[in-house]
Order: sequence, then C-alpha cells, then structure tokens
Amino acid sequence: MPDRVYLDWNATTPLRPEARTAMLAAWDLIGNPSSVHAEGREARRLVEEARAALAAAVGALARNVIFTSAGTEANALALSPGLRGPSGGPVGRLLVSAIEHASVLAGGRFPSDKIGQIRVTRSGVVDLDHLKAQLKGGPSALVSIMAANNETGALQPVAEAARIVHEAGGLLHVDAIQALGKIPFDIKAMCADLATFSAHKVGGPKGVGALVVAEGLVGLEPVLRGGGQELNRRAGTENVAGIAGFGAAVTTAAQALPELAEHMATLRNRLENGIRAIEGATVFSDDVERLPNTVLFTAPGLKAETAVIGFDLEGIAVSSGSACSSGKVQPSHVLSAMGFEPAVAQGAVRLSLGWSTEPDDINRVLEAWRKLGNTLLRA
Repeated sequence: MPDRVYLDWNATTPLRPEARTAMLAAWDLIGNPSSVHAEGREARRLVEEARAALAAAVGALARNVIFTSAGTEANALALSPGLRGPSGGPVGRLLVSAIEHASVLAGGRFPSDKIGQIRVTRSGVVDLDHLKAQLKGGPSALVSIMAANNETGALQPVAEAARIVHEAGGLLHVDAIQALGKIPFDIKAMCADLATFSAHKVGGPKGVGALVVAEGLVGLEPVLRGGGQELNRRAGTENVAGIAGFGAAVTTAAQALPELAEHMATLRNRLENGIRAIEGATVFSDDVERLPNTVLFTAPGLKAETAVIGFDLEGIAVSSGSACSSGKVQPSHVLSAMGFEPAVAQGAVRLSLGWSTEPDDINRVLEAWRKLGNTLLRA
C-alpha cells in the first residue's frame, strides 16, 4: 500500500535493506552454528559478527551479548532471582517502575510477593525519591527501569537510578528496546548491569532479541536449558538469519543515528504544533526530555479506538499505545501510573516516526487530524 503513511514505528519498524541482504545471504548457509565443520563455522561467523556489532553499538563486550527469540524473552532472562549483587549475595526482590513494558511488569522468575513497583511523576519519569525509599530496609534488589517509555517517549534517569541502586547494594536492569537507534545508549556510561534490546525496533527482523550484561555479572540463570548455546546462557539453535539481520540493522542504525535523530525531532515538533491546533489537544510528557520520534496525545472526548480506526481509514497507521495486547485497544497503564483519569487514558493516541518519514507524511497526518478532530470531538 504505497499511498499509506506509517506512523507506528515504536510497535515495529520496516526491515532495513541491509538487514534483508544479510538475511538472504544467511539463508543460503546450511551449517548449524554449533557444528565444527566448515559449514558450521560459516554460520557461526555470522552469529559472532552480529554479536560484535551489537556490542560495539552499546559499549559492551561481545562475550556479554546473549541472543534470544525476542525482547520479551530477553527481559524474562534478565529478571533472574539468581543474580548476585555487589555484596556477593543473591538479590532478594525485584522493583520495577510502574510504566514498564508488560514483559517486565510480569516480573520474570520472581515470585509475585517479591515484586514491588516504583512510582512515576505526572510527566512520566521515575520518582527517584520513591526508589530510594523502596530500597531502604529490605534485602538487596534487582531494579528494572526502561531507558525510554514506549508510549510517551519520556527518557528515564537511568544513570542516576543506577547510582542509587548500587549504593543500596542492588543491580539495575534497563529495558533499552525503544532507545536503540533513536538515542545514544552505552551500558557502561549508564552504569547498567543488564540491558535488553529487540531487532524489529531498529530495522531488523521480528523474532530476535538480545540481553547484554555488564562484565563480571554473576548468577544469571538460563530460562531455556538443555544445550550449550550462547555460552551456556540460552539453550537452542541460534536463529542465524535473524541474528545476521539484527547485526546489519544495528550497524546501519548506529551510523545514521545523529542525522536521523535531528530529522525525526524536526518532524515531531511540527507534528505536535499541528496537533495542538485543535482546541484542548494535549501532548503527554512534553515537559521532559523524550525520544525524538514519539508523540502521545489526546483531546477532550477523544476515544483512542475510534481515532485509530479513523486514521486507518484515512490511510494512516497509528497506535493507541503499546502494540503488545493482541491488537486490542486498551486504556494505557502508563497514563494511569502518571495519575491521569481513565477517561483520559482511554483517549490517548500514539504517533511514532522513523527514518523514512517525510514532511509530506506529516502534512497528511495533520490534514487527517483536522478532519477527525472536527468530526470526532463534536460527536
């Protein structure tokens, strides 16, 4: 559908040409990457090149990159009660911010009675004072705070949170899935102990993710057992073609990042100005630093489900928030955590841009918004 406008990049991105080329070449290989013969070694080479590419992009060592089936599995692998904190003892509980992705809110392998939540501000940023209070008086904790929220785009104070967590004898996991390819992310600069990523958010294929751990991390327990793949951290034959595509996408994204971020921010700002032309329209988290490509907005009386359908009929793909609910349009738990009433949360629409978004696309979206806004808000 070449005449359509795609503004749901936070849900998934188109496949980059470089990733497609890498995958096609990988599909021609017949070897298992665990085999020692020439065919196996060639498949292994592609996996290790991709591992090195991701490591270089996020400031890690290649030996600390673990490929998984998706970001969700990477989060589940990271949230392990067996992890050992700076004191050498295992973490005894899990603290997650209230705006995390569902795969983090689920708590990984921690029992429900060992999971707590960290509040966020009205702007959608983690409340560091509440984090400090939660860390006092209990066992050492694994804390999970995303780098950037998938709905509002709000950037989180990861480095400061890491300092607080480490001073309390805990560990920090960062879901950096939305950050990769949109803003710089360095696991060492952020002082994170674990970070998760997903290929299809950065121009790679769906169905490939990765967990990156800091050097020296101890106690990570595999979710999948039964084989020695991924340095004994994740059993199962590697998805060679998917991993090759991931590596190619990451390399391309890293090279394009500075120029792309500026391009997206310029278009986002023009988009927001046009959205606000409808009386009462509100852009969430616009008072804090955000991803350069993300706009979450609403207007009095707007219903997200109706708006998403309306935009779709105008040839524009948008979202009501997270796209991980089997296609259902549901009230945003992120906005609820930020303190907004259900009626507001039910009316939030997310627009997210990418590398192929052009000024003409923004013109079409704003034209559709004027039409929909004047129709839906008067109904």
